[in-house]
Amino acid sequence: MKKGFTFLISLWFCLFTLAACGAKGIHAQVSEELGIDISKGREISNYDSHGGFHGDGTTCIVFKFDDDTVLEEVKNNPAWKAFPLDEMVQTLVYGTADENGQIGPYLTKNSERDELLTELLVPEIRNGYYLLVDWQAEPGMAAGADILHRGSFNFTLGLYVPIRIHCIFASWIHRKMVL
Repeated sequence: MKKGFTFLISLWFCLFTLAACGAKGIHAQVSEELGIDISKGREISNYDSHGGFHGDGTTCIVFKFDDDTVLEEVKNNPAWKAFPLDEMVQTLVYGTADENGQIGPYLTKNSERDELLTELLVPEIRNGYYLLVDWQAEPGMAAGADILHRGSFNFTLGLYVPIRIHCIFASWIHRKMVL
C-alpha cells in the first residue's frame, strides 16, 4: 500500500514537471491569442492578479515595439478593428454610464492608495486598433454579444496604439459561483 502511494505521488510529480516544461513563453502565448507576432516586443509592464479561486483574475501586459511591423499585421488581420471602441469593449475597458447607473469598468486593479478603490488598467486611448476574443461566445453569436449577461467572463482584449507603438494584452477571467 505504501509503495503504491509513493508511486502515485512520484508519477504525479513527474507529470506536473513535464507539463511545466511544455509551457509557452509569454510572447508566444500572447501572439497566439492575438493572432499577431509580438515576438520582437519588449515587455514594459505586467500586471497579473490570477491565483485566486479557480484561476480568476486579470492579466494586463504592455509591449513596446521599435518599429511599426506589428501595425501592418494588425491592419491586415480582419479580426482587429479600428477605433472608436464598440459599446461592449468601451464598457469592459472604461465602463459606461447612463441615467440608470454605471456598468463596468472590468479591466481594473486595486488601488495602491486604498484597497477599496480600483484603478483602470488601460489609460484612455483615442486612436488605435482593438481585438476582442470572447472565449465563451455561443456558436453563431458575435464576440461579446451577451458578455455582460453571463454568469462568468472569459475574454482576451488586444489594443494596439500606433502613436506610442504599444500593444496592450488584457485577459479577464471571472467565474461566479452559484450555491
